[in-house]
Amino acid sequence: MRPESVLLRVSRGSDAGAGPGARAGPRDLGEPPRPGSGGRRLLAMDEADRLILRRHRRLLVEKLQVDQLWDALLSRELFKPHMIEDIQRAGCGSRRDQARQLITDLESRGSQAFPLFISCLEETGQCMLASILQTNRQTEKFLIPKPKDPRPVDVGSGGSGDGRAPEILRRNTDLAYVMSTEPCGHCLIINNVNFSPESRLSTRTGSDIDCGKLQLRFSSLHFMVEVKRDLTAKEMGLALLELARRDHGALDCCVVVILSHGCQASHLQFPGAVYGTDGYPVSLEKIVNIFNGTSCPSLGGKPKLFFIQACGGEQKDHGFEVASTSPEEESPGSNPESDATPFQEDAWTFDQVDAVSSLPTPSDIFVSYSTFPGFVSWREPKRGSWYVETLDDIFEHWAHSEDLQSLLLRVANAVSGKGIYKQMPGFFNFLRKKLFFKTS
Repeated sequence: MRPESVLLRVSRGSDAGAGPGARAGPRDLGEPPRPGSGGRRLLAMDEADRLILRRHRRLLVEKLQVDQLWDALLSRELFKPHMIEDIQRAGCGSRRDQARQLITDLESRGSQAFPLFISCLEETGQCMLASILQTNRQTEKFLIPKPKDPRPVDVGSGGSGDGRAPEILRRNTDLAYVMSTEPCGHCLIINNVNFSPESRLSTRTGSDIDCGKLQLRFSSLHFMVEVKRDLTAKEMGLALLELARRDHGALDCCVVVILSHGCQASHLQFPGAVYGTDGYPVSLEKIVNIFNGTSCPSLGGKPKLFFIQACGGEQKDHGFEVASTSPEEESPGSNPESDATPFQEDAWTFDQVDAVSSLPTPSDIFVSYSTFPGFVSWREPKRGSWYVETLDDIFEHWAHSEDLQSLLLRVANAVSGKGIYKQMPGFFNFLRKKLFFKTS
């Protein structure tokens, strides 16, 4: 083994992040400057990029396909051939060991290493990981900095002035739902991507990115996640009924996520409908009603959360001029698609599980919409939808310290500033208490 191979080794820590005792990287060992650097050594990686890498270290070690990356890393001069060889020999030489070493070494490869690494992921088809890292990087501007000086906890708002979880409020069962079981509950994700030709609905490119993010996010929040892909309207109803009929007695919560095309629909309480892959709509009012106290008694008094990424109609919102704008939010070359389709009144009677007129007064229900009723919801083929990428990022940064309603207000604020055409997420809140996700 070459002498430099010994020097390039580092103690392998846990997947949670690189410790302060990690060894110096190639730059610190006197690595010659890269071509075009003007004879200067590489600048250190930006601290914000370094923190994003460390926050997602466990995910990267778990999912990164390193064998596909070597050529891309070399072509961008992120690493030299002998450095790649050292990474390949890390630990036992397993994929996880190589991934762990690659993430550690990447921190010392200069100020442009992070965006170049993201481009390597995109080039090798690892779009979900690329999107997660890119989203974290681009949405930092929407996150309110946590104050350095401790402030009193405001139990009325559910926030925490010092960035820590409001434990007093969490423990007060009169004000907050109990979220202590392991796991917390079931999470069903219905991801409709491909639609029948007869439906005249387009393929929802980018939805798999959304699905992957949400699957990982709710798993990290201690939910048992189940994904069902490309369901007809009838199959959607059956999947939801099967979930509602399970015994939730030993669990604290239930989550339903639907990613599909959508439209407007007649309603009494919850507007909108989502399409099955056969082109038939299922009203959100009916979906929510499947989980009422009569159909699902084991969830009585427990929070039932619904997250809907679909259009609420066909209108495009141009927004209105305000004093402060965010022009940097317009991604160069981006071509967002909408999930809007015309409202089909004649399909309203299809596959009615429960009569709409029999809906009980809702309680312990929270329905989050990706867009305001009547307007389109935007989705980018390479990054997924604005709503889901922002939701995932906000939950990553703030779920440990804020209640669900506060989190969704952050999502609405962030999404409303994106793009030329505007989008405004919203929610219907029939919860009786504050809800704090279990994050540890």
